Amino acid sequence: MINVQGIKKQYNNLVALDIPAMEIAAGECFGLIGNNGAGKTTFFRLILDLLAATDGVITSKNISVSQSETWKKYTGSYLDEGFLIDYLSPVEYFDFVGYLHGMNTADIAQLFNHLDGFAGEELWRSPKPIRTLSKGNKSKVGIMAALMGNPEVVILDEPFAHLDPSSQISLKKLLKRISSEQHVTLLISSHDLAHVTEVCNRIVLLESGLVIRDFAPTPDTMQELEAYFTR
Repeated sequence: MINVQGIKKQYNNLVALDIPAMEIAAGECFGLIGNNGAGKTTFFRLILDLLAATDGVITSKNISVSQSETWKKYTGSYLDEGFLIDYLSPVEYFDFVGYLHGMNTADIAQLFNHLDGFAGEELWRSPKPIRTLSKGNKSKVGIMAALMGNPEVVILDEPFAHLDPSSQISLKKLLKRISSEQHVTLLISSHDLAHVTEVCNRIVLLESGLVIRDFAPTPDTMQELEAYFTR
C-alpha cells in the first residue's frame, strides 16, 4: 500500500527523518511512537506530500505521492487544527467535505450514525463556528471528516489528545472496527503507549528521525516500552 524508499528530510545540518526502507501493507494498523521531535509528524506530512523530501520517494499503490494526486481520492487524514476551516460550523464543514466525496446530507448522517458513539449528533449538527469549539471537539470534527468518503487509508496524528475518557474509548473501538471489518489501512501516532498497543498490530518506534524498533505488540510490550522511555 505505502512504500518508503530512502526517505530523508533534512533542515540544514539537522536530519529530521531518515528511513532507508519501509512497507506499510494494505489493511495494516500501524502505530508510530516516540518523544517530541522524533520525526512522527514529519513522516506523516511526507506521506501526505505536505513536505518535500530532501531525498527518497514515498509511493501509495505504487504511485509517487509527490508526482500524482491520485492517492488523495482514497486517503483521509487529520494532523492538526490547520486541516479545519474554522469559520464554518461543523455541519457546514461536513457538508463541504461530503460534497468533495460526492456525499449528500443523508449519506453523511448515515455515516455518523455508525461511528460507535464517537460522533454525537449535538456536535456534527452544531451551528457554532468550529473556532469556538473545545480542543477535544475540534479533534472530533477533524477525525470524523477524515473518515468520510470510505477511505482506504486514514492517517491520524495524536487522535487521542484532548479527548475525554469516554471519547477515547469510543475512538479505540471505532478504529479497531474499521481496521478489522473494512480493512482500512490506519496510520496512528500517539504519546499514549497504552492506546497504541491496544489498537495497532504493528508499532514503529522513532528516535531522532531513525527507526529504533519495528515490531508486533505482545503482552510484554507495555512493560518494554515503559522501560525504554524511562531509561
